[in-house]
Amino acid sequence: MSEHRRVYKYYDLIMAVFVTVLLCSNLIGVSKVVTVGGLTFGGGNLFFPISYLFGDILTEVYGYARSRRVVWTGFGALIFSALMTWVVIHLPAAADYKGQSAIEQVFGSTPRIVAASMIAYFAGEFTNSFVLAKLKIWTKGKFLWVRTIGSTVFGEAVDSTIFYPLAFIGIWSNETLVTVALTNYALKVLWEVLATPLTYRVVAAIKRAENEDYYDYDTNFTPFSLKV
Repeated sequence: MSEHRRVYKYYDLIMAVFVTVLLCSNLIGVSKVVTVGGLTFGGGNLFFPISYLFGDILTEVYGYARSRRVVWTGFGALIFSALMTWVVIHLPAAADYKGQSAIEQVFGSTPRIVAASMIAYFAGEFTNSFVLAKLKIWTKGKFLWVRTIGSTVFGEAVDSTIFYPLAFIGIWSNETLVTVALTNYALKVLWEVLATPLTYRVVAAIKRAENEDYYDYDTNFTPFSLKV
């Protein structure tokens, strides 16, 4: 007899939002450096931390295994978007088309940046989910803020440590690279801290709606599986 599998109301919706935020933050402004109020950071990082917020919600409510499926879904979406972007850019342009240089400038990220983004995403998201799942057990489900902020501290550290050197060392000056990496990391963690009241409300609402509050006591934490 096959094992009965829970059907959730909002899991697929949260997955869709997660992937949408991920794609937008990686396609729009990933290589643009901006300065606002004396702070220098990557433009795309205004929105990328939202993916970590949804990653926290997924792991907190549905558990590591279901969050793992969403991470892999996002990874597949990144691969497809990179492939589609490369193909469209390199298709022969019509003789009267004047936008080739613009589309290359906006969407023509180098293979190096694309690879760095994917590796950093993969490692960072799984670190975030793993740390949150373990902290939930260690705190016995109390102190949600410890899990959401703590997992972001580790997950974003892994992401930033991998992405910026792989993507921009030798392209940006060392000073710019370190400044942008540290500023982005601080902003991402601060974003998570400021979003904590909202996270509490969303998590509580979804737990009630789904009648679920998963604890990963017997979970196999390998990232290389889609098994729930």
